[in-house]
Amino acid sequence: MKKVEIIRNGKGENYNYSQDHCFVKLSSDQTNGELCIVEDTLKPGFYLPRHHHKIMTEVFYILDGEVELIFDDQTVVLKQGDTITVPAHIWHAARCENGGKMLTIFKNGQFDKYLERLSQMSNQDFENEDLMKSVAASFDIYND
Repeated sequence: MKKVEIIRNGKGENYNYSQDHCFVKLSSDQTNGELCIVEDTLKPGFYLPRHHHKIMTEVFYILDGEVELIFDDQTVVLKQGDTITVPAHIWHAARCENGGKMLTIFKNGQFDKYLERLSQMSNQDFENEDLMKSVAASFDIYND
């Protein structure tokens, strides 16, 4: 039987990385892999390198600060209350110089499982480019 689940402020699966602090607000397990939602506190100097997805669509909703999304032909500055949808096959990068906060909705993706996998990796794993590409690709994240 299905049940209603409440994730309170400051709660959810918690992943605190060097550039950002994530709380999973909706796990892909709850939606048969169709959807997950992550609250992401971006630390000053945050930079997510250029990548794309073959299946996943991302929706970014800015809660606080300014976030730049960098596409091949333009850069978009998003501010509090702004929303942008990035469909599959669109190359993009993200930058947040002064820190900020956003909700990211992942359609047809298991980004929460990617965060979980990263949390289990060692510093040596992170230095292994082939391993990192393989792990990213297994979660529909491609950077070449």
